[in-house]
Amino acid sequence: MPLRRTVRVAVALAAAGAVAWAGCSASSSAAVGSVYEPAAVPGAGLTTVVEGPKIVVGDARAPHTATVFVDPRCSYCAKFGEGGAVPLTQAAADGKVRIEYVVASFLDARTGGTDSARAANAMRAAAEAGKFAEFQAALFAGGGAEDPLKVADRVEGLRGAEFDRAVREDAYHDWVVSAEKAFEDSGVGGTPTVFVDGQQVGVGDALYDQDAFARVLRDAGL
Repeated sequence: MPLRRTVRVAVALAAAGAVAWAGCSASSSAAVGSVYEPAAVPGAGLTTVVEGPKIVVGDARAPHTATVFVDPRCSYCAKFGEGGAVPLTQAAADGKVRIEYVVASFLDARTGGTDSARAANAMRAAAEAGKFAEFQAALFAGGGAEDPLKVADRVEGLRGAEFDRAVREDAYHDWVVSAEKAFEDSGVGGTPTVFVDGQQVGVGDALYDQDAFARVLRDAGL
C-alpha cells in the first residue's frame, strides 16, 4: 500500500481526534538506550529498499502493509524494537507483511541539536548497504545520539568507504527532510506509531510487549 494512502487515513483520524499513541511526542525527552544483541536483531537479512521517504523491509508482494513511524532518539521506539517489532518483523519474514519505516527527526526541535537528523541520514545509508535492521537496533541501543560511525562499528560488515562518506557528508540530507515531512503530514502525534493496512494498531503498552502485539497483529489479519 503506498504511503500516501496511509497518510490520508492518518490525517483523517487526527482530524477526528482518533490518532493515539503512548511514546515520544513533541513534549517528551529523547532516548535512554537499551541493549544491543547482534544475534537477535529482528528483521536482519530481510530485503530492504528505499521508496520515496520510506525504508521498506520485506517482500514487496506481501498481502499486507505496515507503516511504522520512528524517531532515532525516541526511547519508546527502542522499546518497540525489542517488543512489538519482533512479531511484526517475523510476520515480514513469513511473507505476510511489508514494513514501511518513516524515520522522523522531530525530537531535534525538542532536545536541541541535529542528532535525530544525523542518525536518520545514517539509517538511510545503512539501508543502502543492506544493514538497516542491524544499524537501527544498534542505534536505539545507544540512545540515538551517538556518533553514527561508532554505532556502525558494532554492525558487522557495515563500515566502508561508501557508508562512511554518506555519514560524514550528510549525503541523504534531502531524504531526511522528506521523511520528516512525511511524518508531519501524516497527522500522527508521536513515535512509535504503527498502522496496518491504513488502520492504527497497538495503541498503548501493547506496542512494547511481544505477545500482546502478536495478538494485535492477528486481530489485524496477520
